[in-house]
Amino acid sequence: MKRYSTVFKKIGWSFLTIIFVLVFNFFLFRVLPGDPARAGVHDPRMTREAVEAIRVRYGLDKPVINCFDSLNPVKFGSCLVNPLDTQFFIYVRNLLQGELGISYHTNRPVADFLSERLWNTVLLIGVGQILAIFIGVIFGVLAAWKARTTIDYAALLTSLLAWSLPTFWLGIILLFWGSNNGLPIGGKATPGTSSWSTFAQWADVFKHMLLPTLTYTIVYMGEYMLIMRSSLLDVLSEDYILTAKAKGLNTFQILKDHALKNAMLPLVTVIAINLGFTVAGAIQIETVFSWPGLGLTIFESVGRRDFPVLQGAFLLIAVAVILANLLADLAYSYLDPRVHTE
Repeated sequence: MKRYSTVFKKIGWSFLTIIFVLVFNFFLFRVLPGDPARAGVHDPRMTREAVEAIRVRYGLDKPVINCFDSLNPVKFGSCLVNPLDTQFFIYVRNLLQGELGISYHTNRPVADFLSERLWNTVLLIGVGQILAIFIGVIFGVLAAWKARTTIDYAALLTSLLAWSLPTFWLGIILLFWGSNNGLPIGGKATPGTSSWSTFAQWADVFKHMLLPTLTYTIVYMGEYMLIMRSSLLDVLSEDYILTAKAKGLNTFQILKDHALKNAMLPLVTVIAINLGFTVAGAIQIETVFSWPGLGLTIFESVGRRDFPVLQGAFLLIAVAVILANLLADLAYSYLDPRVHTE
């Protein structure tokens, strides 16, 4: 019963955190300088009436909230305005209806636009995350098993080097290498492939994924390898491992039945947090390789001051991180029943 109470308490705090993020997400982009009605429009002939028409179309003419017409610059307004006719309550109402607004730049529904970019990011970074976890755990276990040997030192040096590499620098290096070896260096697909067979289209997407996925895998593989090695070394020094050895169990049995489950605890937290940020996309990787994912969308939308897209993207990021931390807490309780919130 106590365990169920802990679970519901964690879910409740996660829900409250999401509500706070919703409010913060709205006001964050209202304090940025500049006029979003003019963003992306560089025609000097644009009249004041045309700008005002754009403001009316996107609801920017309405007060931000009661008593405030604008937050940057700060302009006070009437406190007797109907709260339901302010930008904040329209934003909340649209969210409850599953709407994220209309992009200022593309004039498309933000939800549709972000869903396309989100799946591109999940496809790219998801594959890289799986590979990084698999390779990092395998080599981390091997390094801990062969501690203080040549294998351990080589694995430790490799993981430290991989983890310390700047992501954008590694991406650029692989970009130059790929361009000299006939690999695609940008985008998700070759133009004009819509008439190809399904298999040929997927093969083309796979070729475009190679370099950015490799970049992501190398960087995160080093992190997972180091954490797994350190955690497993601590577990292998415990008394119950010595007892297992005294019972005549071989190394494989000790690792599988006694050591790995406990050694995975620190790694679970890191993996869960990284998976949350995976939804955000590796902005640097997607920018370097022009991959049309969520990260590249955020990078482009900042320059365009596309508030609805930025709000939707940051909301996805925040919710993903919160849910990832919730899953990490629940996984902790499953892997180690001693872990409970008092």
